[in-house]
Amino acid sequence: MDTAKPEPTDVTIRQARREDVARIAALIMQGAAKQTMTDAEIAAEAADPAYEEAFAAVLVSPDNTLFVAEQAGTVVGTFQITLIPGLVARGRKRAKIESVHVAPERRGQGIGAVMMRHAVDFARDNGVALVELTSNKDRVDAHRFYRNFGFAQSHEGFKMEL
Repeated sequence: MDTAKPEPTDVTIRQARREDVARIAALIMQGAAKQTMTDAEIAAEAADPAYEEAFAAVLVSPDNTLFVAEQAGTVVGTFQITLIPGLVARGRKRAKIESVHVAPERRGQGIGAVMMRHAVDFARDNGVALVELTSNKDRVDAHRFYRNFGFAQSHEGFKMEL
């Protein structure tokens, strides 16, 4: 794990709240591999009620937790963890970390490392033996970050939109 850069001590990780939803949606859009929206378009999209509905579904799911990273009272990052039971390796529980995003103006400050350390600790505390994540192929900087953090690119992923 790359520890050359000190992590910020003023970043806190907490479970997301309803009032965070628009900011989380905006962070996800800002972090898109091919982000082409203006700030005004992002703000308008983030206000769509569908995000509130999605948050409500995550909130009631016992296997999903949505987190935010907060710095000086501002949400500067987000990630979601899904706990996945399975039969592989004698029932080894997995965790999938997804929608990992740091505000563009705050990248490179160690916030992502704080978030990932929290995610891995959360998974371990919940009996997880394997943590996995996916990342868009165009997010080269994110891939370097994950490799430096200790993740191996061991599988090729596939998706199908329905």
